[in-house]
Amino acid sequence: MLKILQQTSRWLASNASFFIIAVAVFTFLIPGVFGWVRGNTQTIILGMIMLTMGLTLTTDDFRILARRPLDILVGACAQFLIMPCVAWLLVRVFRLEPALALGILLVGCCPGGVSSNIMSYLCHGDVAFSVGMTCASTLLAPVMTPLLMELTAGAIIEIDAIGMFLNILIVTIIPVGIGCFLNYTYSHRKSFPTVQSLMPGVSVICLACIVGGVISTVHDALIARGLLLFIWTFAVVFCHNSLGYLLGWTSGYLAKFNTAKKRTISIEVGMQNAGLATVLASTFFAVQPLSILPCAISCAWHSVSGTILAGLFQKWDERKMPD
Repeated sequence: MLKILQQTSRWLASNASFFIIAVAVFTFLIPGVFGWVRGNTQTIILGMIMLTMGLTLTTDDFRILARRPLDILVGACAQFLIMPCVAWLLVRVFRLEPALALGILLVGCCPGGVSSNIMSYLCHGDVAFSVGMTCASTLLAPVMTPLLMELTAGAIIEIDAIGMFLNILIVTIIPVGIGCFLNYTYSHRKSFPTVQSLMPGVSVICLACIVGGVISTVHDALIARGLLLFIWTFAVVFCHNSLGYLLGWTSGYLAKFNTAKKRTISIEVGMQNAGLATVLASTFFAVQPLSILPCAISCAWHSVSGTILAGLFQKWDERKMPD
């Protein structure tokens, strides 16, 4: 039974994008299935995702922050400068309505996504740098995300910066901290690596539940507004994500990073924690329910695009290898 669970976890980690998209399509056809994923339930599920992240982090991962301060500084600045600015620009270029603007701005102001570490590994990036960037952006998120939302979206809606700070603290920092504590305390036990091996699958299932809950929430609005609303929103998410990859790589180039680090910073900047954005939109922008739509699309698309980009980097390496 345990081997089956481990195999399932590996399959889910390898096919995360396919699984999440399948859940999204299924929920669109039968919206009531994930109707329970709302409010506090959604927050708890995100907390579980962050707990799985903490369970895989070690003290060595946090030492990276001290050992490579310049790399982490460049990465953090790129993360919290490029994505909010690109989101702000796209809101104006696409002339988005307030609800959709809030959603894409929120995605842009969130920290890097957890699955970016996996993508960095797949494309032969600098995994230690990736973990360090994820840790740094997650630790900075309680302050940076509310501050950036106040700057970029304050004219659209009143931002509860203190409430957002506390919410991010509860659903990210505390679960990650608990996971790290458990890892530090029980990592010497033989059974603990087995628990860790199941975490990728748990994380994917939790993210799929969040996406399913969001699709259930916006289902009626999507039906009422038609396919055009989805296509228009997806176009914005696609541009935001793609420009994040491109400008992230450019920032690595300007910093004179090697190839592995340029790939890593590209993926770290482009892939956002859209699950966190989804929970924040549901909690703080409930009066604008369509603000959740860009977050839900980002949840699915970032996994797809990250997999595609990692595959392209792999193909590039194969072409350069001598026969």
